[in-house]
Amino acid sequence: MLATAAAVLCLLPLARVHAIPQGSPSSASGDAADTSLPVVTFSTSVASPTVPLTNTLPSQVPLPPVQAWCPSEIFCAGPLLQTVNLAQVYSDAKTVVDKPTNKPSQQVLSDFNAISGSDTTEGDIVTFMDNDFRGEGLELEAVAEPNFNPNPSFLNNVSDPLIRAWSQTVHTFWTQLIRNTNQSVLCPEGTESGPCESSLIPLNHTFVIPGGRFREQYYWDSYWIVVGLLESELYDVANATLQNFMDEIEKFGFIPNGGRIYYLNRSQPPLFVQMLSEYVAATNDTSILHRALPLAEMAWWNTNRSVSVTSPFTSQTYTMFHYAVNNTAPRPESYLEDYLTANDPTLTTPLTEDQRSDLYSELASGAETGWDYSSRWAAQPLAGGTNNSNPLLRSLNVRNLIPVCLNSILYNAHAKLADFYNSPGFVNSTASAQHNATAANIRNGILDLLWDSSKLAFYDFNLTANGRSGIFTAATFYPLWNNIFPDEILNSTENAFGFFSSLNMVLNRYNGTFPATFLETGQQWDAPNAWPPHQYVALQALAALPSNIKEGTLPTPSSNQSTFDLIPSGQIGVSEDALPGQKIIGTNGNATKSGPAADINTRSGTVQNGGNATSGESWASALQRELANRYIASALCSWHATGGSIPGVLPRLSDQELNVTQSANNTGNMFEKFSISDIDSAGSGGEYTVQAGFGWTNGVVLWVASQYGDVLVAPDCPDLLAQAPQSTTSTNAALSASAVPSVAVLLGAVVMAVLHVIA
Repeated sequence: MLATAAAVLCLLPLARVHAIPQGSPSSASGDAADTSLPVVTFSTSVASPTVPLTNTLPSQVPLPPVQAWCPSEIFCAGPLLQTVNLAQVYSDAKTVVDKPTNKPSQQVLSDFNAISGSDTTEGDIVTFMDNDFRGEGLELEAVAEPNFNPNPSFLNNVSDPLIRAWSQTVHTFWTQLIRNTNQSVLCPEGTESGPCESSLIPLNHTFVIPGGRFREQYYWDSYWIVVGLLESELYDVANATLQNFMDEIEKFGFIPNGGRIYYLNRSQPPLFVQMLSEYVAATNDTSILHRALPLAEMAWWNTNRSVSVTSPFTSQTYTMFHYAVNNTAPRPESYLEDYLTANDPTLTTPLTEDQRSDLYSELASGAETGWDYSSRWAAQPLAGGTNNSNPLLRSLNVRNLIPVCLNSILYNAHAKLADFYNSPGFVNSTASAQHNATAANIRNGILDLLWDSSKLAFYDFNLTANGRSGIFTAATFYPLWNNIFPDEILNSTENAFGFFSSLNMVLNRYNGTFPATFLETGQQWDAPNAWPPHQYVALQALAALPSNIKEGTLPTPSSNQSTFDLIPSGQIGVSEDALPGQKIIGTNGNATKSGPAADINTRSGTVQNGGNATSGESWASALQRELANRYIASALCSWHATGGSIPGVLPRLSDQELNVTQSANNTGNMFEKFSISDIDSAGSGGEYTVQAGFGWTNGVVLWVASQYGDVLVAPDCPDLLAQAPQSTTSTNAALSASAVPSVAVLLGAVVMAVLHVIA
């Protein structure tokens, strides 16, 4: 185990530990009471063209239509943005639209026009960007947090001393992610006559950024950030986050995807009301409801994202919700990726203008889901294999799907609003009744359209096929998290376990946590990636089960079968031999695909890195304990494997070990996603390099520590030096843990130390 280092831990009070995740700013050293301004270094991307500067730019397809919702001639679809993106002078297209200009808009456009033409070179674009734009992120500033408590009370819930010390370390990461709008360098909004132009949507209150390339406030990320802030007792920052969202609702009528103008045509999973509910429950501050209740953005979703669906199963008609963005141009922050998807030179028959416009709308709608991208949204989920995402993306059918997660979230939002309107000081029986009626309609639609009683799972409804999707996803847990229970689950312990049987299989078969899907496509919201929000949702779904169906111990498969055999027939839509593999240490091969040997992590009464079984523990409690421990193992081991350490508690790995993850100069990454097969590693895939920081990862760590701290155990992490020799080359060495081979082996104890609870 990663053991605590010596009894000194029991002699010293927990102090503020300055272990900063790579990809986040550095912190000045200080004691536990230090609330001075953090020392933050904002990195500025340096142009890195992949061709000689003398090369002329490739030819372009005709420009897409101007987007009415995004009128900027610099940061929205137009000749400047398309030309700069085709030059590919930065590794990430988002860099271009996050750089404020250092000249008035008209001067920037004039400078661009002076170099644009058939003979424009790479060097022309590099010089133009260097001369006319400033560093990305400079419109933001670090914030001193005067109410930072280095010892929040949730730490008292954590028994294991290493997990407690690490949770406290993660708690300090908020100080590196909290921002304000820097008014002193802010470009004026809505005018071309100012000294500069920026894509930033200025916010009036403090906020938390996710980290990495996500250097502004994001919508659904903020739910798990708020959950973590509340555990950290940073109630003022949680309140400020909600105030920013209310400002945006007042200004735009809805909460956009993120805090940039290029997000103003789409939202994200609508968790504002749930954030509000969590805040009020934690603080008893009901005063915020005076402003929040009239602003709750449900009307926007009803007007812009609702669709009438008649069930092919019961002939009942429901108002349900989908993601559907009106967009006929590449997304500005992913302009090059969208452009190349739509204008793929390998296509035998190029797309027509109408087909390109339709695809751009699908791509934006996929981004609105938060799951950008996943096989769940595709008509051809395995098109292109794992190395070519364009065929899958060109088959996106997002707008014709009724998602399990979206409708579950909206059901709960209306149910909570109904409750708020029945609470003292806010009684409005008409509003309460309206929200209850809407919630009932959505719930009935979910149980009719999305629930498969034979497979014991929820699936998206496909309007094109007029039937349920065949792709099983982590979204199946959302209805239970939001208090929607099918009768088949409520009436049977066996069925209740059947609903979670895939989770049981994952914990036995893989080293990590629950994947987004079981399909390997190269998309980041598919296997082998596992995401922090999904582990939170699964834990909440297990906790929400009524006590009468939690009884009994975990079922075991027959002697010649693996835990895959316990899953209801057809539930996950993948045969056992087609499941993602689990690498074995010291070999280039996977664990066996079938039979009891496939359950490589099974131990007596629990699973590896699943904590310790207790006498009389129910199956539901066992799965919660195991998943909570496995999530902590994924986050802690990958952080430690990339340079994380805790003075006096957890020694830093040797440079020889850290060279495996190219982290010899690093101080630990908190990744946005993880690998189900290698808990020393980040996730991979998608259209950008895996990000570190990371807001929702931190928030879920703190929540898990608070809720399950009595059953968390220091994890066994894979031995980096015992891995099979493979290349660790990465496109971004600074964030390269995703390049680590997937392996599983126990790391011997770092130091055998006193494991008693800190008083």
